[in-house]
Amino acid sequence: MPVTLFGSGTMWAIPTIALNGTAIAAANATPVPFGAMQDVSIDISYSVKELYGMYQFPIDVARGTAKLAGKAKVAYIQSALFNQVFGETAAANEVKVSFREAGNTAANSSITPANAATYAYDLGVMWAANSIPLTRAANAANNGIYAVSANGVYTFGAGDANKSVVISYAYGATTATANTFTINNQLLGLQPYFKTVLSVTRAGKVFTVWFNQCIASKLTLATKLEDFMIPEFDFSMMADSSQVVGGYSVTEG
Repeated sequence: MPVTLFGSGTMWAIPTIALNGTAIAAANATPVPFGAMQDVSIDISYSVKELYGMYQFPIDVARGTAKLAGKAKVAYIQSALFNQVFGETAAANEVKVSFREAGNTAANSSITPANAATYAYDLGVMWAANSIPLTRAANAANNGIYAVSANGVYTFGAGDANKSVVISYAYGATTATANTFTINNQLLGLQPYFKTVLSVTRAGKVFTVWFNQCIASKLTLATKLEDFMIPEFDFSMMADSSQVVGGYSVTEG
């Protein structure tokens, strides 16, 4: 008896080969779920060649090469899943942004931000009263100019003493539950591989499809005012070393 399905289902990416080409033992591979998945599509397409004679319709049609591509939209931001695109090594820290941190130049025309100890880089200074940006320079010799030292201390012109500003900057933080990845410029042809498993269940009926060897082909990060961020993860599939692409099973009857 045919089965009908409902919902986005659940899907996992299981690493199989690291960026450097090292195989990952199945017993040690950590499955990565596609969290809060909104939808997923899998396209299997073939090229076809038609043979014509003197008539309008072909006398034979043959199937040529095949292409397999998948696309999933997920609501959870997961570094382990995103890193299937890059294959980089994680560091247990994170980069945070202090946005419009309030400060006053005081009599010495300088400000030390709250997170100066782990200061990373400047994101601009504005006057608190009207949000007009100040200009950064090597030194704050004139009014309306600011300078930043390597340790994150902001200095201003003498004429700008005792004025209120808002400062934005990035800084580092060591957090046990956070990860940072440096995206390196890898050689062409290098990428991590993973296996995907998609399962959709309804009323005891199950449809499961899997592909043994996949690579990420695109990651889209799009934000929208007054809406959730829904990253889009695209991937392509191929045969594994045993010439097996994958498989599927379905509950029938």
